Amino acid sequence: MTTIEKPVGTGTRIVDKAQYGLAAFLAVVGAYVVYDATTLEDGFADQPVQPYAFPYVVGAALLLLAALLAIATARGDAPTVEDGEDVDLTEPSDWVTVMKLVAVFVANILLIDWLGWAITGAMLFVGTAYVLGSRTLIRDVAVGVALSVGTWYGFYSGLGLAIPAGVLDGIL
Repeated sequence: MTTIEKPVGTGTRIVDKAQYGLAAFLAVVGAYVVYDATTLEDGFADQPVQPYAFPYVVGAALLLLAALLAIATARGDAPTVEDGEDVDLTEPSDWVTVMKLVAVFVANILLIDWLGWAITGAMLFVGTAYVLGSRTLIRDVAVGVALSVGTWYGFYSGLGLAIPAGVLDGIL
Protein backbone atom coordinates (compact mmCIF):
# COMPACT_ATOMS: atom_id res chain seq x y z
CA MET A 1 0.00 0.00 0.00
CA THR A 2 1.42 3.32 -1.03
CA THR A 3 0.54 6.03 1.44
CA ILE A 4 1.15 9.71 1.79
CA GLU A 5 1.26 11.21 5.25
CA LYS A 6 -0.02 14.75 5.58
CA PRO A 7 0.10 16.69 8.83
CA VAL A 8 -3.37 17.60 10.04
CA GLY A 9 -3.60 19.50 13.28
CA THR A 10 -1.73 17.50 15.90
CA GLY A 11 -1.66 14.12 14.10
CA THR A 12 -0.93 12.82 10.66
CA ARG A 13 -3.46 11.85 8.05
CA ILE A 14 -2.74 8.82 5.91
CA VAL A 15 -3.95 8.93 2.30
CA ASP A 16 -4.12 5.59 0.51
CA LYS A 17 -3.29 6.26 -3.14
CA ALA A 18 -4.59 2.83 -4.15
CA GLN A 19 -8.09 4.03 -3.26
CA TYR A 20 -7.71 6.78 -5.85
CA GLY A 21 -6.83 4.10 -8.39
CA LEU A 22 -9.95 2.15 -7.48
CA ALA A 23 -12.05 5.32 -7.71
CA ALA A 24 -10.61 6.03 -11.17
CA PHE A 25 -11.32 2.46 -12.26
CA LEU A 26 -14.93 2.72 -11.03
CA ALA A 27 -15.33 6.03 -12.87
CA VAL A 28 -13.98 4.60 -16.14
CA VAL A 29 -16.22 1.53 -15.92
CA GLY A 30 -19.23 3.65 -14.97
CA ALA A 31 -18.63 6.08 -17.84
CA TYR A 32 -18.29 3.19 -20.30
CA VAL A 33 -21.51 1.57 -19.06
CA VAL A 34 -23.40 4.86 -19.47
CA TYR A 35 -21.89 5.36 -22.93
CA ASP A 36 -22.77 1.80 -23.93
CA ALA A 37 -26.34 2.34 -22.74
CA THR A 38 -26.69 5.21 -25.22
CA THR A 39 -26.07 2.77 -28.07
CA LEU A 40 -28.95 0.46 -27.12
CA GLU A 41 -32.14 0.57 -29.15
CA ASP A 42 -35.65 0.90 -27.81
CA GLY A 43 -37.34 -2.34 -26.86
CA PHE A 44 -40.99 -3.16 -27.34
CA ALA A 45 -43.30 -0.17 -27.24
CA ASP A 46 -45.55 -1.65 -24.55
CA GLN A 47 -42.75 -1.96 -21.99
CA PRO A 48 -42.89 0.72 -19.29
CA VAL A 49 -39.15 0.31 -18.59
CA GLN A 50 -36.97 0.06 -21.66
CA PRO A 51 -33.90 -2.25 -21.79
CA TYR A 52 -31.48 0.68 -21.63
CA ALA A 53 -32.75 1.84 -18.21
CA PHE A 54 -30.79 -0.74 -16.21
CA PRO A 55 -27.35 0.13 -17.67
CA TYR A 56 -28.01 3.80 -16.96
CA VAL A 57 -28.76 2.99 -13.31
CA VAL A 58 -25.68 0.77 -12.96
CA GLY A 59 -23.40 3.30 -14.70
CA ALA A 60 -24.71 6.17 -12.59
CA ALA A 61 -24.25 4.12 -9.41
CA LEU A 62 -20.65 3.33 -10.38
CA LEU A 63 -19.93 7.01 -11.07
CA LEU A 64 -21.50 8.00 -7.74
CA LEU A 65 -19.46 5.37 -5.87
CA ALA A 66 -16.28 6.55 -7.61
CA ALA A 67 -16.93 10.13 -6.52
CA LEU A 68 -17.78 9.11 -2.94
CA LEU A 69 -14.63 6.97 -2.71
CA ALA A 70 -12.46 9.82 -4.00
CA ILE A 71 -14.01 12.23 -1.49
CA ALA A 72 -13.59 9.76 1.38
CA THR A 73 -9.96 9.16 0.39
CA ALA A 74 -9.27 12.89 0.22
CA ARG A 75 -10.70 13.26 3.73
CA GLY A 76 -8.30 10.63 5.00
CA ASP A 77 -10.68 7.75 5.45
CA ALA A 78 -8.67 4.56 5.14
CA PRO A 79 -9.82 0.96 5.46
CA THR A 80 -8.89 -0.78 8.68
CA VAL A 81 -6.67 -3.82 8.46
CA GLU A 82 -8.39 -7.00 9.57
CA ASP A 83 -6.75 -9.89 11.34
CA GLY A 84 -7.32 -12.20 8.38
CA GLU A 85 -9.93 -14.31 10.13
CA ASP A 86 -8.68 -17.88 10.45
CA VAL A 87 -5.96 -17.63 7.81
CA ASP A 88 -2.43 -18.38 8.94
CA LEU A 89 -0.26 -16.48 6.51
CA THR A 90 2.85 -18.32 7.67
CA GLU A 91 1.54 -21.63 6.32
CA PRO A 92 2.06 -22.53 2.64
CA SER A 93 -0.85 -23.04 0.25
CA ASP A 94 -2.54 -26.44 0.25
CA TRP A 95 -2.01 -27.34 -3.41
CA VAL A 96 -3.30 -30.89 -2.93
CA THR A 97 -6.72 -29.52 -2.00
CA VAL A 98 -6.62 -27.06 -4.90
CA MET A 99 -5.81 -29.87 -7.34
CA LYS A 100 -8.63 -32.03 -5.93
CA LEU A 101 -11.05 -29.15 -6.47
CA VAL A 102 -9.76 -28.69 -10.02
CA ALA A 103 -10.34 -32.42 -10.63
CA VAL A 104 -13.94 -32.13 -9.39
CA PHE A 105 -14.59 -29.16 -11.70
CA VAL A 106 -12.95 -30.86 -14.70
CA ALA A 107 -15.03 -34.01 -14.08
CA ASN A 108 -18.14 -31.82 -14.07
CA ILE A 109 -17.13 -30.21 -17.36
CA LEU A 110 -16.42 -33.56 -19.00
CA LEU A 111 -19.57 -35.34 -17.78
CA ILE A 112 -22.24 -32.63 -17.99
CA ASP A 113 -23.28 -33.33 -21.60
CA TRP A 114 -23.59 -37.07 -21.00
CA LEU A 115 -25.01 -37.21 -17.46
CA GLY A 116 -26.73 -33.81 -17.41
CA TRP A 117 -26.71 -31.00 -14.87
CA ALA A 118 -29.04 -32.66 -12.37
CA ILE A 119 -26.50 -35.44 -11.79
CA THR A 120 -23.21 -33.60 -12.33
CA GLY A 121 -24.40 -30.61 -10.29
CA ALA A 122 -25.02 -32.92 -7.34
CA MET A 123 -21.64 -34.59 -7.93
CA LEU A 124 -20.01 -31.14 -8.04
CA PHE A 125 -21.53 -30.19 -4.68
CA VAL A 126 -20.73 -33.51 -3.00
CA GLY A 127 -17.18 -33.60 -4.37
CA THR A 128 -16.45 -30.03 -3.38
CA ALA A 129 -17.91 -30.51 0.10
CA TYR A 130 -15.86 -33.69 0.59
CA VAL A 131 -12.62 -32.10 -0.58
CA LEU A 132 -13.22 -29.16 1.77
CA GLY A 133 -13.74 -31.44 4.77
CA SER A 134 -17.39 -32.48 5.00
CA ARG A 135 -17.88 -36.10 6.04
CA THR A 136 -21.69 -36.20 6.09
CA LEU A 137 -22.25 -37.97 2.77
CA ILE A 138 -26.02 -38.51 3.02
CA ARG A 139 -26.70 -34.86 3.86
CA ASP A 140 -24.31 -33.67 1.14
CA VAL A 141 -25.99 -35.87 -1.47
CA ALA A 142 -29.44 -34.64 -0.40
CA VAL A 143 -28.41 -31.00 -0.54
CA GLY A 144 -26.55 -31.51 -3.84
CA VAL A 145 -29.54 -33.21 -5.49
CA ALA A 146 -31.93 -30.54 -4.21
CA LEU A 147 -29.69 -27.72 -5.46
CA SER A 148 -28.94 -29.26 -8.85
CA VAL A 149 -32.52 -30.30 -9.63
CA GLY A 150 -33.82 -26.98 -8.30
CA THR A 151 -31.43 -24.96 -10.43
CA TRP A 152 -32.19 -27.16 -13.46
CA TYR A 153 -35.91 -26.44 -13.13
CA GLY A 154 -35.24 -22.79 -12.33
CA PHE A 155 -33.25 -22.28 -15.51
CA TYR A 156 -35.38 -24.54 -17.72
CA SER A 157 -38.85 -23.55 -16.54
CA GLY A 158 -38.27 -20.18 -14.95
CA LEU A 159 -35.85 -18.63 -17.44
CA GLY A 160 -36.49 -20.79 -20.50
CA LEU A 161 -32.81 -21.73 -20.80
CA ALA A 162 -31.95 -25.28 -21.82
CA ILE A 163 -29.47 -26.91 -19.44
CA PRO A 164 -28.35 -30.43 -20.41
CA ALA A 165 -30.62 -33.10 -18.93
CA GLY A 166 -28.28 -35.91 -20.06
CA VAL A 167 -29.42 -39.41 -19.16
CA LEU A 168 -32.44 -37.93 -17.34
CA ASP A 169 -33.83 -36.45 -20.56
CA GLY A 170 -37.56 -37.20 -20.57
CA ILE A 171 -37.61 -37.79 -16.83
CA LEU A 172 -37.05 -34.21 -15.70
